[in-house]
Amino acid sequence: MFDLHTFLYGVFPYIATIVFLLGSWIRFDHEQYTWKSDSSQLLSKQNMRLMSNLFHVGILGIFFGHVAGMVLPHGLWVGLGISDLAHQWIAILAGLAFGGAVVAGGAMLWQRRMFNKRVRAASRWMDINILGWLVITACFGLLTVPFSIGHAVKGDVSTMLVLGEWIRSILILQPEPELIRNVDTVYKVHVFFGMSVFLFFPFTRLVHVWSAPVPYLFRAYQVVRTKRRL
Repeated sequence: MFDLHTFLYGVFPYIATIVFLLGSWIRFDHEQYTWKSDSSQLLSKQNMRLMSNLFHVGILGIFFGHVAGMVLPHGLWVGLGISDLAHQWIAILAGLAFGGAVVAGGAMLWQRRMFNKRVRAASRWMDINILGWLVITACFGLLTVPFSIGHAVKGDVSTMLVLGEWIRSILILQPEPELIRNVDTVYKVHVFFGMSVFLFFPFTRLVHVWSAPVPYLFRAYQVVRTKRRL
C-alpha cells in the first residue's frame, strides 16, 4: 500500500536532489545565457538595498544554520561543550533572526515584483513564484518556533535530535522516514517546502548561487589610478 509519509520523507528528498544537480548541470550546459540573477535594480532602486540585504543575509544564515545544526554530527556539539538544550535555544534564536529577515526582505521583494509595473514587465512567472515559495517556507519555519520553545521549556530536545538523525540518514543514502513520522505536522510541512526549493532550483534565477563570486574575496588588490590631465 502506498504510504505518503514514506514517499515524502524517504523518496522525495532524492527526487529533489537529482533534479537539483542534473537540472543545474543541463541548464548550465545548454542555456548559459539564462544563467544569471536577472537583477532588476536598474528598473527600480527604491529600498532595494534594504530588501536585498535582509533577504540574502537571512537566506545565508538559514542555510548555514541548518547545516551546522542538523547536518554536523551531534557529538561535535557535545564535544564543544554545548548541551542539547543550549543547542536548541541557539537554533530558536537564530531561526527567529534569520527567518524573520527572509520573510521581511522576501515579502518586500515579492511585492515589488508584483506591483512595480517596470519590474513586473521584466519578470518571469518563476521569479515571482520562487520568491513567494521561499517566503512561505520561511513562514513555516517561524511557525515551528513556538513548538520548539515549548519543547525547550520542558527540557525536551527529542524533536531536534530526530530531525537531525533523519537528515543525516538521507545524506548517507540510508533513509529512515519513520524517525519523523510522529513529529509535529508543522515541522514536516516546513521540511517539505524546504526540499521543494531544491526541486525548483534549476528552473529559476537561483542558479546564480552556483556562480557566487567567492574567489573575488581572495583576489589580489587592484591598483587604480586616475588619469592626470596634461
